[in-house]
Amino acid sequence: MTFNSNLNMLLIVLASCMGTTMAIAQSTGNFKGKIIDHATKQPITGASVYMAATQSGATTGSGGEFTINGITPGSYAVTITHIGFQTKLISEITIVANKTYYSEIELLEEAGKMNEVVVRANRFSSERNPLTPVSTFSYSREEIFRNPGAQGDIMRALSSLPGVVSSGSQFSAIAARGQGTRDNIYMVDDIPMFDLSHLEAEGYASGFNDPNGGRFSIFAPRVIDNVTFQNGGFDATYGRRSSSMLALGVKEGNKASWSFSGQFDLLGATLMADGPVSKKTSVFASARYQNFAVLINMLNEQRTAISFGDYLIKTTTQLNEKNKLSVIAMYNPERPYRTIDDVEPGINLNEDNSGGTMLFNHRGSKALAGLNLRTLLNSGSYLNNVLYYRSSTVDNRFGRYTPSLTTGGEVIDPKHGIYEANLRTIKNDQQEIGYRSIYTRRFNSVTLKAGVDAMLVNLDYARTLSHTDTLYSYRTNDIPLNSTHHFQVVTPAYYNSVFDDNAFNGSGYVTLSWQVTHALTLNPGVRYDYTGFTQQHTLSPRLSGSLTINDRQSINFASGIYYTDAAYADIAGQSAGNQLKNERAIQSILGYKIQFSGDLKFVAEGWHKQFNDVAVQPNRNQSLITNNGSGTAYGGDISLTKRLSKNYYGQISYSYIHSKRDDHDGRGTYNHNFSIPHTISVMGSYKPNNKWIFSGKFRYSTGRPTDDYIVHQNVLNNPAYMRASQEITAVNGKRLPDFFSLDVRADYNIPTRWGLFSAFVDLVNINNRFNLNAEVFVPNTGQVSNVGLGVFPTFGVRVEL
Repeated sequence: MTFNSNLNMLLIVLASCMGTTMAIAQSTGNFKGKIIDHATKQPITGASVYMAATQSGATTGSGGEFTINGITPGSYAVTITHIGFQTKLISEITIVANKTYYSEIELLEEAGKMNEVVVRANRFSSERNPLTPVSTFSYSREEIFRNPGAQGDIMRALSSLPGVVSSGSQFSAIAARGQGTRDNIYMVDDIPMFDLSHLEAEGYASGFNDPNGGRFSIFAPRVIDNVTFQNGGFDATYGRRSSSMLALGVKEGNKASWSFSGQFDLLGATLMADGPVSKKTSVFASARYQNFAVLINMLNEQRTAISFGDYLIKTTTQLNEKNKLSVIAMYNPERPYRTIDDVEPGINLNEDNSGGTMLFNHRGSKALAGLNLRTLLNSGSYLNNVLYYRSSTVDNRFGRYTPSLTTGGEVIDPKHGIYEANLRTIKNDQQEIGYRSIYTRRFNSVTLKAGVDAMLVNLDYARTLSHTDTLYSYRTNDIPLNSTHHFQVVTPAYYNSVFDDNAFNGSGYVTLSWQVTHALTLNPGVRYDYTGFTQQHTLSPRLSGSLTINDRQSINFASGIYYTDAAYADIAGQSAGNQLKNERAIQSILGYKIQFSGDLKFVAEGWHKQFNDVAVQPNRNQSLITNNGSGTAYGGDISLTKRLSKNYYGQISYSYIHSKRDDHDGRGTYNHNFSIPHTISVMGSYKPNNKWIFSGKFRYSTGRPTDDYIVHQNVLNNPAYMRASQEITAVNGKRLPDFFSLDVRADYNIPTRWGLFSAFVDLVNINNRFNLNAEVFVPNTGQVSNVGLGVFPTFGVRVEL
């Protein structure tokens, strides 16, 4: 073939590509939706919906619905206005060629401005609800997905909020303002759930609960459509946990057109389907499978098999003008294990990042099925009825191996000596059937919310120690004062427990939002709870409010009593004569808020907590638990948040957290696990065009408290069987090194005639600093093994059809 013919062929190919590009550019999408009143769920007629970049808009009809057609594919900001309501600006919606983007959008009433048209765009409208005046933050679906270092995980995205800390880059579970990972309320489509994480190592710490929480949330990227997080001071509608309240809304199916998407990354794959199945019903379905084998090999970590799945389906049906029904089902299995066959010769126990000489075999799953019926009773009231069933299963088996070692601590033969696969076992199966009914009514200056909860809980629990065991890590007062042994012997009689019973929990609550004057709003409320396993009745009065200084500034406050139910595993481990109580917390919050512009907000809050009836373990290697503990916590947060506009957004926050506990066992006060004096988070994202998005996040925090100790050598007085022991002289008496992490993310999006193609890379801790999460004592060597994580990368592609 000649040069000219080659040139002609090249020109033909270029012309074809240009023609294809023009065809792509000419393909358009649509935007449809429904605008409703947040307080009453009634459709809003006459609301204006405007897309500035397209110079296109629409006005809602009698049913609150609107349609904008012929939109060029890309990402757009949307402004929604109506007389008497806060102007709402949605930072970003993504229009795909030949598809219709559908969304149901709620507007909040503009207090005291019923006769004015409010035109200033506000990107914080979802955080200006008078019922939640303090500590409220929100995320959209896109903001969650783009959060650098979060890898699309909602729980990891929350760790950058002020007053929120996690257990380091290995963990996703959050702790808020001086409390623990199990003190948070989680609501999923108004259904209460106590655990949203995979890989929570129940039984890791000598057979008892690991305070760090789980590693990854049970929601795949883009499953959660909206997030509201309140870091304390929440109203009486929510209870049985005392620290924070996280409300997650699962995406509803698109009522206008079908779409299919797939994400394929370093850890696995996620598939989604989304669209209408009839004129009244839409469906959203998601399936994710993750396996860490490739990443573990890439990071050169010790072999540990880790895999889990997340499967979800949700249908939404508009039964008629007044009734809307959603049905959701979830199943979340997990399977991590480390057997003797996974231990390789040559590893150094003092540098082993997988837990020293521990073996484990875990099977677990979570499941949820629920329905939510919303009924519009009249123009000012509606009723939510929620019926659900949830279950969780845990089958944990922990073992230990005793390898032959070099003098430097390297394993010669993992199978030399004694190894057991089932030294300790834990079975924890829970089932709960629950019903919630919540009535909401708006009057002229008062919004009333009242409701009842009822649930039947079944707990089937068994904890076993196969034989008497020697523990080489102990607290000074765990052994008798006259003992000459520097170790502790635990027998099955002090450890084993079997519990199989059910109990009824009931709640009733009422809360008001009262606009006393143009400037002052008060939210009084009271909650009653009965907890069957503890046979305890509790009453929780609460009050929050806001004093408006002007249209940009306000002073906000909240105070009240909050209770945390006794943990089911703790209840199951007690003798018949030892009945636990619920823990009590008294909270107070005072804050100042100024909105410099529609997209820039500054918040400063101070808070204080008093804890009573705190569950403590006199001997942490035995099952006995009492409510002898108490504590205090106080601190403050400041944050400056810039929402997405002009192609960039970001957040800067600083938190101070001081949290002390006292077990009243003669040792005095000590730092709580999540007493973190200083935390700084800086996050930013820039979108230069519709193809590229660049994001970065820097996090710093004071090192977490950890036990101070001394080491005793050759405690068995046997040169042929050398063992050292760790005597903990001060609980949380020192701190781990400070935490530093720089996370970066880049997204590349290409709209095509058939849909959207995206590629991304998300790097946690790109500076590869080893952030220490815990120290594990190794009796074989007399040293501690540092458990933590350096760089944690993932990358992949996403295709939407």
